[in-house]
Amino acid sequence: MVKDTIVNGSHNAPHRSLYKALGLTREELDRPLIGIVSSYNEIVPGHMNLDKITEAVKLGVAMAGGTPIMFPAIAVCDGIAMGHVGMKYSLVTRDLIADSTEAMVMAHGFDGLVMIPNCDKNVPGLLMAAARLNIPTVFVSGGPMLAGRVDGHKTSLSSMFEAVGSYKAGTLDECGLCEFENKACPTCGSCSGMYTANSMNCLTEVLGMGLQGNGTIPAVYSARIELAKHAGMQVMELVRKNIRPRDIMTASAIKNAITADMALGCSTNSMLHLPAIANECGVEFDLEEVNRISEKTPNLCHLAPAGPTYMEDLYQAGGVYAVLKEIDKLGLLDTSVMTVTGKTMAENIANAYNRDPQTIRPVDNPFTKTGGIAVLKGNLAPDGCVVKRSAVAPEMLVHEGPAKVYESEEEAIAAIYAGKIVKGDVVVIRYEGPSGGPGMREMLSPTSAIAGMGLDKDVALITDGRFSGATRGASIGHVSPEAVSGGTIAYVKDGDIISINIPEYKIELKVSDEELAKRKAEMPIKRKENITGYLKRYAQMVSSADKGAIINKN
Repeated sequence: MVKDTIVNGSHNAPHRSLYKALGLTREELDRPLIGIVSSYNEIVPGHMNLDKITEAVKLGVAMAGGTPIMFPAIAVCDGIAMGHVGMKYSLVTRDLIADSTEAMVMAHGFDGLVMIPNCDKNVPGLLMAAARLNIPTVFVSGGPMLAGRVDGHKTSLSSMFEAVGSYKAGTLDECGLCEFENKACPTCGSCSGMYTANSMNCLTEVLGMGLQGNGTIPAVYSARIELAKHAGMQVMELVRKNIRPRDIMTASAIKNAITADMALGCSTNSMLHLPAIANECGVEFDLEEVNRISEKTPNLCHLAPAGPTYMEDLYQAGGVYAVLKEIDKLGLLDTSVMTVTGKTMAENIANAYNRDPQTIRPVDNPFTKTGGIAVLKGNLAPDGCVVKRSAVAPEMLVHEGPAKVYESEEEAIAAIYAGKIVKGDVVVIRYEGPSGGPGMREMLSPTSAIAGMGLDKDVALITDGRFSGATRGASIGHVSPEAVSGGTIAYVKDGDIISINIPEYKIELKVSDEELAKRKAEMPIKRKENITGYLKRYAQMVSSADKGAIINKN
């Protein structure tokens, strides 16, 4: 075992003395040491229950003959960070989490790991660390929040942001806004729609790194505590069999995750995180493959914000395994892949079934015949950009309109609330990419403002930044190359016509090559000044969005 190199032998007596300073007995040191990576904190609603999950995992490890030792991982609440400088520090934590977890594990010689994440960048950051470290690992998340209820309708965080837009538009009074504020987020857990956190927790099941229910059992259900105990027990089985993350997260597993992503209607952020995870696994991620998979994969779920169902409904309908069982009917999955259960995906989903064909549509009655995400290309985004197609109104799948250009998210929000955006417009927000932002901020505030003001079926939004999983409408992000790298988006002017054709995966700026060349000679790239600390290092090292915004520029 790994820990034997730092525990056994007379030369390791100093190490043992420090373990004994922790109160560990020799009997505990004779067992496998299991690192419990807990993302518990008191600021993120999705993490406030992770102390209970952590204790349950530790009990499971001990029950199965291991010695659990907890250490922390950081996490940012994207909702709280939204719309201000804090959002610059969201995506960048993904790599901090991976790096700091690597450092803790390598320094202390664990034999196995249980990762306990829940929210947006925390899940992929720990998946990246698991692949990099490649020792037996199981994931168990904190679970999704229950939906709120206002006027008899289920609500979520996206409802709250859109309520602000309605208030600004004068269609909701202050009393109504207060009701949303009090009821939209009623429990702990990751926000209740198919946003980024829940997308990645569901895809953790598909990748084979989490047990059944990891993505869907609500945070407040006792079944979540049971799941945590089983995760603690199961890591001991993986240690005994020496089943490792890169035995599980293979090229086939990554492809399965893209396929399930299309069926579930996951957040566009998955198109940043899956490439980054694949990179750590040594698997090439081809963005072009996304559309090829989408063409074959029906979209079976319209969870909020795309539709009226929520994570609790997906859980009751049979969860991720029921979705996998449906799409496997079309032969779209490699079900021979290994998982942390010690069994193949085929064995795992054998007894799954769809309990609610309204929440999980059967494959012969999908919401759409194509998947939930599309990658668009054209002269505005030569290396690609991403849209959550399943959350776009049918009338906006093909759109052409004049650009209204803003150099930051704040400028765009001010214009939207000032009534400067009208039907037909294409809002362009640039210099918000991974390097140019820096940090590639999520833009739930402007998209929710557009939706709240009733313009989501009439206005498109394009950015080199990114969107929250809570975003709906024709919101197209990850434009690559980004503005600060000299991408075409840096040279768009007010009034330029932009053509969007999602079914044909095209996005075009209707400007001649000669005019673009002239603009490139005349319009300087705008680089943000006075960037310091970690953001400065991040801006210098981060790749473009089409590569997953990974830290490998050099």
